[in-house]
Amino acid sequence: MNADRELDARGLNCPLPILKAKKALADMHSGQTLKVISTDAGSVRDFQAFAKQTGNVLLEQSSLGGDHISVLKRR
Repeated sequence: MNADRELDARGLNCPLPILKAKKALADMHSGQTLKVISTDAGSVRDFQAFAKQTGNVLLEQSSLGGDHISVLKRR
């Protein structure tokens, strides 16, 4: 999936992928998409909870090798 912005959070552990995504989303316009690539397996569950709490939409999640990819749509 093509996203408006991509955030490489590989090598970062919780809560850094979420915090960096939150900061990136704050600089984006409503409706834009952010693709986050993380190596922290816990980020899959964390992004699900983050989307519910913030009102941003979790469009897609997948895992490829050791990378966990989450695509969020800015509310």
